[in-house]
Amino acid sequence: MKKGLKKIRNIGIIAHIDAGKTTVSERMLYYTGKIHKMGEVHDGDTAMDWMEQEQERGITITSAVTNFFWRDHEIHLIDTPGHVDFTIEVERSLRVLDGAIVVFCGVGGVEPQSETVWHQADKYRVPRIAFINKMDRVGADFHHVISMMKERFNTPPVILQLPIGRESDFKGVVDLIRKRALIWSKDGPGNEFEVVEIPEEMREEVERYRETLLEAVAEADDDLMEAYLESGDLPEDKIVWGLRERTLNLEIVPILCGSALKNKGIQPLMDAVVAYLPSPLDIPPVSGVNPETGEEATRPADIKAPLAALVFKIMMDHGRKLSFVRVYSGQVRVGEEVYNLNLKKREKVSRILEIHANHRKRIEAAKAGDIVGIIGLKKSSTGNTLCDASQPILLEPIDSYTPVISVAIETVSNQEMERVQEVLTQIMEEDPTFQVKTDEETGQIVISGMGELHLNVVTTRLMKEYGLKVHVGQPQVVYRETIVEPAEAVGVFDHDIAGARGFARVTLLMEPAERGTGNQYLEGKGHEEIPLAYREAIRAGAMDALSFGPMTGSPMTDVTVTLKDATWEENDHAVSALRIATATAVREGSQKAGVLLLEPVMELEILTPEEFTGDVISDINSRKGEVRSLTNKGKITDIRARVPLKQLFGYSTTLRSLTQGRGNFSMHYFRHDQTT
Repeated sequence: MKKGLKKIRNIGIIAHIDAGKTTVSERMLYYTGKIHKMGEVHDGDTAMDWMEQEQERGITITSAVTNFFWRDHEIHLIDTPGHVDFTIEVERSLRVLDGAIVVFCGVGGVEPQSETVWHQADKYRVPRIAFINKMDRVGADFHHVISMMKERFNTPPVILQLPIGRESDFKGVVDLIRKRALIWSKDGPGNEFEVVEIPEEMREEVERYRETLLEAVAEADDDLMEAYLESGDLPEDKIVWGLRERTLNLEIVPILCGSALKNKGIQPLMDAVVAYLPSPLDIPPVSGVNPETGEEATRPADIKAPLAALVFKIMMDHGRKLSFVRVYSGQVRVGEEVYNLNLKKREKVSRILEIHANHRKRIEAAKAGDIVGIIGLKKSSTGNTLCDASQPILLEPIDSYTPVISVAIETVSNQEMERVQEVLTQIMEEDPTFQVKTDEETGQIVISGMGELHLNVVTTRLMKEYGLKVHVGQPQVVYRETIVEPAEAVGVFDHDIAGARGFARVTLLMEPAERGTGNQYLEGKGHEEIPLAYREAIRAGAMDALSFGPMTGSPMTDVTVTLKDATWEENDHAVSALRIATATAVREGSQKAGVLLLEPVMELEILTPEEFTGDVISDINSRKGEVRSLTNKGKITDIRARVPLKQLFGYSTTLRSLTQGRGNFSMHYFRHDQTT
């Protein structure tokens, strides 16, 4: 049964790869009765990792949506991938979620992708709670993970639980709010736990950490602070209220712990989701732009408000296009038409589906606060706004990422080639970080993505899922171009179009931006009087031209384009003329400013036994890399380095050889920088 908005939680689980996100999700589904048998990632039978490749590889590749009920609350959950190659899945999930659970490994602590997803949550101002997982593992250290969080994140962690026992002796947690111990049986399914007195040897530690907790709660408002200073304690309901207020304001992050694999700590985690993460009513009204006036517009989380919804993910489902949609305000019903503001087209809603991983349940309507699948939106794509045509609002689009690696693929026949192109086009629609083009000189299809694993998953899908025979070439990095110095340029378009003169003249200033900041378009002073449609045409012309650099044809990056002046002939062709003139100015300015070739540089974290540290560092230096830091973790050395991507193909094999198979690494994109 549907609940009111106050009792809905739209949350995601985010983390570094192998921190245990999917196992946490699986336990939640089991304890809430959504599934009746717990699957395991290592067995390839979890509900949320339903793709064949996810089950074979033991990793999450695509974000999976589900919903369940806990404590009379309806929870919509998205389980996201932890591998950097699929970070777009985290990005677009966080864009539509109200809260998040960040899972940390009790051994690894704050790992590279942990930092990435944390900062993604910061960008979208998503309140979060943290769950330190794998407390049963050898080397697990709760307090070390807390110290890493304090060192690397701006939002302070506030401890709500302390672990009872370490490593294989981990058996439960101390609840600091209620001053009690929760103990799970050693090998049971974890459905029930025993509430007992706090172990005698932990009482002093518990009092110390509870005092720190109360101090953090008291800062929620003056009344709480006064009550705490008077009595030295606070009642349970006031503690929960204060924690919720500060969490929603992004002032603190509540910390819990457990072992999902050993079925310990999940029920208190779900209690914390209900207690501390926001409902749709707790977040600010969604904001956007009224395209008719250019002014900011907002929509409250209210079924009676005009429709405002965002398409955040596309998936091909048995040959049909399935659009994942977050409804922010209003409602949409089966059989109705919705207005796609980006495309300025109406589309009919054929079906609305409640999603549980790869299972679907048809429903008649989706209302404010819901996350659903919709069939029938044939033209809509990721980041498109669906709204009421009479009261339009254009929501902020979803940021994508630039591909950093390419491979060429060939087929055995022209007939196969057509089918491959058709399938790749579908995959490209599903995944904004995946790109396809045809090399005009060789006739090869070139696919580009976020890493070797990303492209390996795509080519494996072509062969296994679609039964296509393809040959895959060696990986190639994706280069970028940028300019060296500022330059001013003028672009002119002056041609007859259908018997009428099309004329525009645009003056631009092009300047190099700080490395890694991307492209930016600015309007100089005095252009407020230019009609919005013309300003948009100039902006679009600039961005189109930056997608093709003069040196190698690679996209340009880290360029700031500023409009200095624009004149035009006022007629039906003014928009096209301004767009073309702007593109001409960008090309002229690029030539004048001088062009530099950039290559992708990756950030590496390498964990190696200390006796192999010297060999690993020597290898990094030989790859033209830069070692940024060395940290000793007992007998393990944590090496942080930056290395050009083209130097890293096959690195996993080399690292295994250098460390007798005991070293491992993870990497993520840092930025494009000057070629070495």
